[in-house]
Amino acid sequence: MTKQLRAAGIWGTGSAVPERILTNADLEKMVDTSDEWITTRTGIKERRIADEGQATSDLAAAAGRRALDAAGVAPEELDLIIVATVTPDMMFPATACLVQMKLGAINAATFDLSAGCSGFVYALDVAARCVASGGYDRVLVIGAEVLSRITDWTDRSTCVLFGDGAGAAVVGPVSEGRGLLSSDLGAEGAQGHLLTLPAGGSLLPASLETVQERKHYICMQGNDVFKFAVRIMEETTLKSLQKCGLGPKDIDVYIPHQANIRIIDAAIKRLGIPREKVLINVQWYGNTSAASVPIALNEAQAAGMIKDDDVVVLVGFGAGLTWASAVLRWGR
Repeated sequence: MTKQLRAAGIWGTGSAVPERILTNADLEKMVDTSDEWITTRTGIKERRIADEGQATSDLAAAAGRRALDAAGVAPEELDLIIVATVTPDMMFPATACLVQMKLGAINAATFDLSAGCSGFVYALDVAARCVASGGYDRVLVIGAEVLSRITDWTDRSTCVLFGDGAGAAVVGPVSEGRGLLSSDLGAEGAQGHLLTLPAGGSLLPASLETVQERKHYICMQGNDVFKFAVRIMEETTLKSLQKCGLGPKDIDVYIPHQANIRIIDAAIKRLGIPREKVLINVQWYGNTSAASVPIALNEAQAAGMIKDDDVVVLVGFGAGLTWASAVLRWGR
């Protein structure tokens, strides 16, 4: 952040996940896989799956309500709601509009943001800049996904990876020197083909053919995405830290996107960050895309891992291909 009018940071966080748990043992009965194979390659042991009729807006509203309670903000006091998601309830209206209705946030402007698994950090950056400008005082940022609806449960290479959930944060003015210190957002659109949902948009509208060819499910070239992720997590973290005059040794809490334990371990090894400073929950939720970072942030705060004036770094990467990192000094 540069030339900001006031500091902007996080007032409170919340999260929500479905009750249903799908374990690796359950997946063994569905596709040709094993608990050992999944655990060794991903670190995932189980993931949460939304109930029938449970939509992204339901999880988003639940997480948002908890974040509002933690921040001491009433829904009608919100000025803006941003929902980061690649699994909206429908093409339109925006899921953020549905969340506004469910929360009773009648005075809030709303919009969705699509940046894949980087979505929450993208949205956090946008929210902080809105607050820093003086145009908004209280912004609810939510990352929410129901990936189980776009997961091909016959594809053993992808169906073991994803889960459902939502995480949220209330962003508002904070004391000078706290809040968002710097950020780094970016994309490599030339690699967008590595992670896609091929059909359902204007390029390939839904048809009998697209359904039969299973083009309405996540399609990923895993090895290439893995290589990108390990590289970009290190690069974007260092860029964000450099922008605010800090280095890896200054990090108190590191919260990466929870896609794969091997990606996380490789990145923190490169950065020299001790594992005890890293929140890891991929084993319980799998990859929840835009919900991943805010769920982990909320769990880190609930566990007492984050203290006032701690330097907290958030990092995401995903479809686009996109990346985003943010450095915060915690506290109001």
